[in-house]
Amino acid sequence: MRALVFKRYGGLDQVAFADMAKPTPGPDEILVQVHAAGLNPVDNRMRAGKMKAIIPLPLPATLGSDVAGVVAEVGRRVTRFTPGDAIFANIFERRTGALAEFAVVPEGAAALKPQRLDFVQAASIPMVGLTTWQALRERARIKPGQRVFIPAGSGGIGTFAIQFAKHLGATVATTTSADNVDLVRRLGADEAIDYKTQNFEEVLRDYDVVLGTLPGESLEKSFQILKRKGMMISLVGPPDPAFGRTRSVNLVVLSVLWWLSRRVHRLARARDVEYLFRLVHPDGGQLAEIGALLQTGTIRPVIDKVFPFDHAKEALAYLEEGRAKGKVVVSIM
Repeated sequence: MRALVFKRYGGLDQVAFADMAKPTPGPDEILVQVHAAGLNPVDNRMRAGKMKAIIPLPLPATLGSDVAGVVAEVGRRVTRFTPGDAIFANIFERRTGALAEFAVVPEGAAALKPQRLDFVQAASIPMVGLTTWQALRERARIKPGQRVFIPAGSGGIGTFAIQFAKHLGATVATTTSADNVDLVRRLGADEAIDYKTQNFEEVLRDYDVVLGTLPGESLEKSFQILKRKGMMISLVGPPDPAFGRTRSVNLVVLSVLWWLSRRVHRLARARDVEYLFRLVHPDGGQLAEIGALLQTGTIRPVIDKVFPFDHAKEALAYLEEGRAKGKVVVSIM
């Protein structure tokens, strides 16, 4: 089968198409003929080697974490799916990636594709949907009336997270450019701050939760708007020792994580708030519940561009520019 792989960590020059053996599903896995693959910034970070200390990959590795397609084969212990089922799933950290003609998906990571969505729309959802669900519902336990700040509201994670936070009953603030204010307001943002003309930390106060979608200075400034006992959930780092222990990393890596995260933890202590770094964990049950929200139209996919499979490398380059309004998806067939 044809797949987009990287043989060593580095730039996009390390990425190329290759002929790979079609994978065989294990007893608890399904083999999916891929129709579309959703791209996420983490795909580029992993390819660049920025996460290899905590997520080592056997090389060559196939790129892509979000898949939508049709079940071609099932393992002998699989009971929830049969050949011909249309599914979508997140396969982050799995042995086969989504940018291929076929991918292996654990039964527990997959859910039936919402009938309302086509394959491209379905492929845009798993990573951003599960990440948002696990941060805002599972960890922060957002309640109606609480206030949530979601920077970069017009991006892939932001366009989903705004809608989901509003579904949970939160008041939502975001940052965006003037050109995208109407978009984020249509998605439900109560306050849209033009980051080119305003400093969000001078406008917002007493927020319960920040969903950290931008690294560096933006993340550090976000601590200023949290109320006492508030929560910063970062999706972009820095990872810290608490996260490292969940990955069973060695003492050397734990020491590195302590050094990398020392500043954000100092900021959190000064504001008396909690800091957490989170990566998605695939969960077909949660994805099915997200699918129900998509089926009713409570949340809708926002897609910036769709690239054909032959141009998947260009899709990764476009994503890396950081200008996408919503998700970037590759159509495989």
